[in-house]
Amino acid sequence: MIEKLEPEAGRVSSALLKNGAVIVEGAINLDIIDAVLGELRDPFDKQGLKFTNDFNGHKTRRLGGILGVSVSSASILAHPFIISVADDVLKRHCTNYQIGSSTAIEIMPGEGNQELHRDDDFYPIRIPGIEFQISAMVALTDFTAGNGATRVVPGSQDMRNIESIRESDVHSAIMTKGSILFYLGTAVHAGGRNKTDKPRTGLITTYSLGWLRQEENHYLTVPREIADAYPENVRRLMGYQAHGPYLGVYPGDPDGYWWDA
Repeated sequence: MIEKLEPEAGRVSSALLKNGAVIVEGAINLDIIDAVLGELRDPFDKQGLKFTNDFNGHKTRRLGGILGVSVSSASILAHPFIISVADDVLKRHCTNYQIGSSTAIEIMPGEGNQELHRDDDFYPIRIPGIEFQISAMVALTDFTAGNGATRVVPGSQDMRNIESIRESDVHSAIMTKGSILFYLGTAVHAGGRNKTDKPRTGLITTYSLGWLRQEENHYLTVPREIADAYPENVRRLMGYQAHGPYLGVYPGDPDGYWWDA
């Protein structure tokens, strides 16, 4: 089973590194959840099915560039508890980190199980002992065994062959609205089958080491005027910051060393 803990960052990050996944119940205020749901409804209905394919599913709505369509989502992406866990796990191997991607996912009735996979597989190399990213799946609705709760293989950060995984190794992340499923980028997981008559909706955000290329290009996906309207901590998570004094520097960056002509 996936361990469930109270929102205490140190215990959560330790359990995450040990087990590959952990659930924190009731971590996000429901008023924030409802505000995000309201902002996502129209984009979901208008463009949510444009990413359908065999991997993403043909009855699953998806939205990227979340900070461009939901202002309230910043309160989740930069939530102090999520940031505390990301600090513990990622700052062992970087000066700062960034949002790799953020995706709203609505699994509709009739969708089947997604293919098991690792999010880190798009990176061309691995470095033993270093986690490139963590994910925080926030339940915007209740996640149940019947409505498509995320399926996770605890301990699979050991890089076992996915083909060797048995169904008995896979556990559903059953959790209530406002809860968070944290999992490592090396943990095997997938969306679940929705056998009910209602959708299951979640917001999944990855946080990656600051010296890595982000999965999602926030500079082009989120219009600059929208990015500029967010507070500094959110802009930095989007990638508007250098890593240390020399990597990704730009004029005006208070942390980077810029060479004047």
